[in-house]
Amino acid sequence: MKKRTLVIGASENPHRFSNKAIKALLEKEVDVLALGKRKGQIGNVTISTQISKEEKIDTVSLYINPSHQKVYEEFLFDLAPRRVIFNPGTENPELKTKLSSNGIQALDACTLIMLASNQY
Repeated sequence: MKKRTLVIGASENPHRFSNKAIKALLEKEVDVLALGKRKGQIGNVTISTQISKEEKIDTVSLYINPSHQKVYEEFLFDLAPRRVIFNPGTENPELKTKLSSNGIQALDACTLIMLASNQY
C-alpha cells in the first residue's frame, strides 16, 4: 500500500496553501485524503468533513490555526500517523510535544517545500 497523507484544513480555494499542497501531493502521486470545514473537491480528491480514525495514514499535513487544533488532538492520537507536519502558521509547541511523547514525529516544516526538494 502507498503511504497516505491526510491534509487537515483542506479548501477548494485555489489560493489557499492546503489546496496547493493537495495538488502538489497528487503530482508526486501521493495518496491523499482531505479534511475540511466544508465538503468539496480538488481534482479527484474529495474534501470530507469527517474522516474515520480507522484510516491508515502515514502523514498528516496541518493547515489549521493552533486555536482550532485542540478538537483534533484525540483524533490525531487515535489515527497514530508516522508524522504530523505543522505548516507555516500552524506551529503548536504544546501539541508537538504531546505527539512526540506518543511516538509521532512532529515537524515544523512546509509540505510544499518538502515536496519540491524531494524531502517528503
